[in-house]
Amino acid sequence: MTARAILLRTMSAAMLAACVVAPACAVDGGGIDFDESRIGLPPEQFDFGITGQGRPGQWSVVRDVTAIGGIAVEQSSNDPTENRLAFAIYRPLSLKNLAISMRFKLIKGTMRTAGIAFRFVNADNYYVVSANALEERVDLFRVRGGEMERIGGTDAEIVINHWQTLGLVADGDRFAVSLDNRPLFAVSDRTFVKEGRIGLWTEEDNVTRFDRLEITALPWSEAR
Repeated sequence: MTARAILLRTMSAAMLAACVVAPACAVDGGGIDFDESRIGLPPEQFDFGITGQGRPGQWSVVRDVTAIGGIAVEQSSNDPTENRLAFAIYRPLSLKNLAISMRFKLIKGTMRTAGIAFRFVNADNYYVVSANALEERVDLFRVRGGEMERIGGTDAEIVINHWQTLGLVADGDRFAVSLDNRPLFAVSDRTFVKEGRIGLWTEEDNVTRFDRLEITALPWSEAR
């Protein structure tokens, strides 16, 4: 094995380990919790939209006794328009290098997919790490010009009506992904190399719930 190959393997292993052990706390020291006073209303400090065609997403705070604190955010639009990607982007942060952890629960839908959007530039340009129960996979995609392109991924057990935790560490052009605190894979890509926003993401007619979103800005990240 060449010295370069050994270095790349070592870096990938380190990133996967970081995806599990990196402190999962928001920049202000805690996760992004959802306000109980907004039951039935969209969560505060989020912007909403879709990639593709179709109706806008329907995002609201709901009671869920199985969620942390009994509160979750639900995307409830069941518009089946093909390649319709609904997102809720957290407004206060724009980061390049970061660690993210998000709990999700797939309720119903054809595609059975939930994910984390990051380095979000606009509705047609961003990265997303996606958990798909239909294909039983976790993948990292780039959405470029409104088109999804798979960068990497692996088989994984994604369960309907069950809370699971999707994790990501983004370090420059390297990305490490975990599921339920277990490392899955690491890949590299240089499509979006600047900071961008972070948010919740789902596909087509999926009804999906999201629990506590935790974001760590890595020390060399630029937040503004």
